[in-house]
Amino acid sequence: MPLMMWNDKMSVGVAAIDAEHKKLVSMLNDLYDGVQSGHGKEALGKILDGLVAYTASHFQHEEKLFAQTAYPAAAAHKKEHDDLTRQVLDVQAKYKAGATGTLSLEVMSFLKNWLVGHIQGSDKKYTPHLNGKGIH
Repeated sequence: MPLMMWNDKMSVGVAAIDAEHKKLVSMLNDLYDGVQSGHGKEALGKILDGLVAYTASHFQHEEKLFAQTAYPAAAAHKKEHDDLTRQVLDVQAKYKAGATGTLSLEVMSFLKNWLVGHIQGSDKKYTPHLNGKGIH
């Protein structure tokens, strides 16, 4: 059973961003499945690496749209991105250093809650702005 399921409440009304969010949900579920099935550290490390890289790429895409459209809350939104990036890189570094043999369910829960909260909270706030600039 997946850690989280995409639903319409998570849509931000921008097709490309929704597609990226769906991919992030899928990648988080892959990581969760790996944890649940006891995959080895190397396999989980690769999944975590992919999730970290894709998250960075996604954040850059959102921030590019903010710059192109002069989104007034861009700085605060970018700070949220930067904060999560720091937290996830810290988790990744500890994992690679062998602090734990597996990723904890606490970490998985944190990532899920952050992703859902960020999409349904902060990301939803830019929908009217981007849609008003013709970005759907």
